[in-house]
Amino acid sequence: MSHSERFVFIAEWYDPNASLLRRYELLFYPGDGSVEMHDVKNHRTFLKRTKYDSLHLEDLFIGNKVNVFSRQLVLIDYGDQYTARQLGSRKEKTLALIKPDAISKAGEIIEIINKAGFTITKLKMMMLSRKEALDFHVDHQSRPFFNELIQFITSGPVIAMEILRDDAICEWKTLLGPANSGVARTDASGSIRALFGTDGIRNAAHGPDSFASAAREMELFFPSSGGCGPANTAKFTNCTCCIVKPHAISEGLLGKILMAIRDAGFEISAMQMFNMDRLNVEEFYEVYKGVVTEYHDMVTEMYSGPCVAMEIQQNNATKTFREFCGPADPEIARHLRPGTLRAIFGKTKIQNAVHCTDLPEDGLLEVQYFFKILDN
Repeated sequence: MSHSERFVFIAEWYDPNASLLRRYELLFYPGDGSVEMHDVKNHRTFLKRTKYDSLHLEDLFIGNKVNVFSRQLVLIDYGDQYTARQLGSRKEKTLALIKPDAISKAGEIIEIINKAGFTITKLKMMMLSRKEALDFHVDHQSRPFFNELIQFITSGPVIAMEILRDDAICEWKTLLGPANSGVARTDASGSIRALFGTDGIRNAAHGPDSFASAAREMELFFPSSGGCGPANTAKFTNCTCCIVKPHAISEGLLGKILMAIRDAGFEISAMQMFNMDRLNVEEFYEVYKGVVTEYHDMVTEMYSGPCVAMEIQQNNATKTFREFCGPADPEIARHLRPGTLRAIFGKTKIQNAVHCTDLPEDGLLEVQYFFKILDN
């Protein structure tokens, strides 16, 4: 890789002090991982070329939010033809749907998705209504098993994801394997349907097989109109809140964290990916303001990229789940509570993998913040 090779994007940043959207050219040099920024309006250098380890080539795609020195930038366009040709040509989005029979294996499936080089750009656990299921399976309505299909897909929660990579539609179909899980076990033994499916209907996961179906199905689950699509699965009883922080999402730890939560006996009854802005995070973390010295760093981390919020259910959920997360400082956690989430997945007191509700009376309030207020 040439030291001088560079990719250019047009990025926008919302300046909260001036209440303005500011536009920049963002230059990324993959040879040494350095960045440079130019102010588009004023034609001047905003940031001289500087090494910046937190930005990676796989983060650079149109529509993504990236954090550069605490500024959250939205990549809105390619800055030159070379970047468009090199990075834009084969990037595709497709729908990955985990079906009701494989919800308990969501962690394993997400781990496979991450390891195959996909980026999860949207995620939501949903409950499909009969009408939504009919719309989703419209292509199968003349098939003899249609009613069984509808009954199955509405029998429990599904997890819908928008996933991104080069040739995503084809690569995801390959990862899934043949539609019939029995055939998959013979012909593609390492595929998702071979590993987690039962038959031709209960086959663990789904993926569209063309651009047209991918666009239609993603519109159903993640409407571009800004509507929220099928309902989330939050129950708002005996619950506490867990948030997988942006650094853990970008490090590909979501699948492993989900498996650890399940194996510890907790139920994940709702889950959704959010891209929070600074104001949302400050509102959510308000209780820590002036109390915790790391408050500002905590806020910056939480809006630095997508996070995944969960409703966790169990008896005395807030207390037992907080104990399972461990001390806020991963170093202390590794000494005192080595089996806890923060001991295993945390890096620093700020990048400590997960947020969990601290006070029993706040469990429901924090779950409601994400699944009633932000998801609307």
